[in-house]
Amino acid sequence: MRRGWSGCGAAVASAALLLLCGTIASAQVSSYGEKEMGPANDRPPSILNGVGIEQHLNTQLPLNLSFTDDAGQQVTLGSYFGSSAVAGKKPAILALVYYQCPMLCSEELNDLVSALEMVRYRPGKDFNIVVVSIDPSEGTDLAAAKKRSYVKRYGRPETAPGWHFLTGTQANIDPLTKAVGFGYVKIPGPDGRLTQFAHASSIQIVTPEGRLAQYYMGVEYSPKDLLLGLNEASADHIGTPVDNIITYCYHYDPKTNTHSLIVARVVQLGGGLTVALLGGFMLVMFRRDFKRDHQAVIGPHGTLRKVNG
Repeated sequence: MRRGWSGCGAAVASAALLLLCGTIASAQVSSYGEKEMGPANDRPPSILNGVGIEQHLNTQLPLNLSFTDDAGQQVTLGSYFGSSAVAGKKPAILALVYYQCPMLCSEELNDLVSALEMVRYRPGKDFNIVVVSIDPSEGTDLAAAKKRSYVKRYGRPETAPGWHFLTGTQANIDPLTKAVGFGYVKIPGPDGRLTQFAHASSIQIVTPEGRLAQYYMGVEYSPKDLLLGLNEASADHIGTPVDNIITYCYHYDPKTNTHSLIVARVVQLGGGLTVALLGGFMLVMFRRDFKRDHQAVIGPHGTLRKVNG
C-alpha cells in the first residue's frame, strides 16, 4: 500500500498545484497581444440600466472643460492636448473613475500600472495619464493621495509630472462622460446615502489632439496592446471597436442586497465543487490502489502470496 499511497499523494498534490497555478495565473497581467474583457452578464440588475460604455471612436473631447488638478490648480482638459499641451503634444491614457470606489476603480488602475511597467514608454516623456473623478464631491486631497499612491506603485517617481488626477463639478463631468460614452448611475450605499456609483470599467487612448482613438474594456490590459494603441494614437490613427463585454462595478443594492449574496454563493459553489472534485479523485485512486494490492496478495490463480511491506 505504501507505493499506491505515494502515487495517489503525488497525483493529488499535482492536481492541487495545477489548481493553485490556475488561480494565480488568472490574476496576472494579460499576456501580450490580448485585450482582456470583463465577464459577460446577460441579466444585469435593473439598477444598471443606463450603465455601460458606448465606443465613440474619433470623437473630439471637449477641451474647454475646467477641472482641478491634484495640486489644487485650475486646468482645462485642453492643457493635456493640442497646441497648449503640457510639455508638447503627446497621446494620453484617459480613465474615468471615482477615488473612493470600493471595488473596481482600484483594480482598474492597479492593473493599468502593472501593464505600464512592461511598456517601454514612460508617463510624462512619451504620454500622459489623465484620471478624472466622476464624483463631484471628491476634492484635491483625495486626488493628490491617489496620485502619490500610483506613482509609488509604478516605482518611477521621476514620471510624476505625467500623472494627472483631476476633480471637477457636475457641469464639467457630464459633458466629458457623454463624449466618452461612459454611462453610470449614482446609487445609495449601505447607509442609504447617495455615495456610490454603478459604472463599467474601461480606459481610453486619446490622440495628441484630444480624439478618442481606442477603448480597452475590463480591468486587465495587455502591455503590447497599450504600446500599439499609444503608437497609433501618437500618429493620429483611430483604432477599431472592441467587443463591448462589460465589467460592472456595483457594490450594494439598498433594497435586496442580492448582488453581494450572488457573489458570495458563486464563491461558495466554486469552493465546494473544487473539494468535491479532489475528494472524488482521491477516492478513485484509493480504490484502484486497494484493488491492485489485493490482486498482488491473492495471486493470479487464487493462491496466497506473501507481499513485502
